[in-house]
Amino acid sequence: MRALFLFLLLAAAAPAQIAVRGDTVYTMAGPPLRDGVVLVRDGKIERAGAGLAIPAGYRTLRARVVTPGLIDAHTVVGLSGWLNQVHDQDQVERSAAIQPELRAIDAYDPRERLIEYLRGYGVTTIHTGHGPGILISGQTMIAKTAGRTAEEAAIQSESMVACSLGESGIDRQPGKSPGTRGKMIAMLRTELIKAQEYTRKMSEKGKEPPRDLKLDALARVLKGELPLLVNVHRAHDILTAIRVGQEFQLKIVLDGAAEAYLVLDQIKASGYPVILHPTMYRSAGDAGNLSYETASRLRAAGIPFALQSGFEGYVPKTRVVLFEAAWAASNGLSFEQALRSITIDAARLLGIDKRVGSIEPGKDADLALYDGDPFEYTSHCVGVVLNGAVVSEIKQ
Repeated sequence: MRALFLFLLLAAAAPAQIAVRGDTVYTMAGPPLRDGVVLVRDGKIERAGAGLAIPAGYRTLRARVVTPGLIDAHTVVGLSGWLNQVHDQDQVERSAAIQPELRAIDAYDPRERLIEYLRGYGVTTIHTGHGPGILISGQTMIAKTAGRTAEEAAIQSESMVACSLGESGIDRQPGKSPGTRGKMIAMLRTELIKAQEYTRKMSEKGKEPPRDLKLDALARVLKGELPLLVNVHRAHDILTAIRVGQEFQLKIVLDGAAEAYLVLDQIKASGYPVILHPTMYRSAGDAGNLSYETASRLRAAGIPFALQSGFEGYVPKTRVVLFEAAWAASNGLSFEQALRSITIDAARLLGIDKRVGSIEPGKDADLALYDGDPFEYTSHCVGVVLNGAVVSEIKQ
């Protein structure tokens, strides 16, 4: 209780004037700064540079390495809880196969302990919400890893609509639907066609149909207001996702994409970005042919991508993108390329790069401080600044 009270007190505190000095500061907006200083004022980055003089009245934090606050490009934390019991698992509602009307913000618990757990590794922003398991499970949101209410934490209360193709979207039990890939895609296309007709009728004055939350959400997908986040792994399912996306002119983000390396040319031609599965994801089921080198191959092909923690069925119910990026850095990505995948590249993919993802004047003051190489297992996150407030600190 004391730790929770302290967190809430820190989260509620007014942003201070802070100077963060690092032996190396990775701004992700230019070359690393040696003996770098980041000045924070009123919750925003004031300026950053090498050897900057620290004005009077600024509280100074020190670290070996400073990075932008890390971004988890896809998780279910806040809906999926650390206890691993039925009452704290709200990421999938299995009463129907298609439920785009379910809003993440209505299920998000900003005081969930997993959020604090991730923040302890420097993760300050998460793209979270309904996860894989049915054809369309609901919506996602983007939140900071601090805040007393969902509204206070949210950057975007409605970000994407989560869809699953392949085995995670199929129910093989007798009498359940969809039971095959063909049925799955037919059901998806049917709902999108209904949403097209709904959109047409809504534009006719005096003839508007009754409000339908499901079709409202899909209409926003058709308009490009909400991307369709498609969890998909096998190469032929990836091509199916691209085919449906092109048929309905959708904005699609490929999620997982274990066999992306087999269809790089088609993904590149589609223009769709990828939120890649965790680098150390278990090689099983649809992801049985995953490769540790997929991140580096996406990078070499010029396909925008970011890394994620995804969803885990065991305690502590989440991976940590810091470790996933470290593994990617040992399998083809450079240090800075791997760091980009959980900072500025993730921010750009999610459309939030004007606020977070790099250390630049005017952006949110979200910083992660480390006592060594962030990708070295023996290093520690010794401090986190979020929205200009120090929300965690380990005295060195």
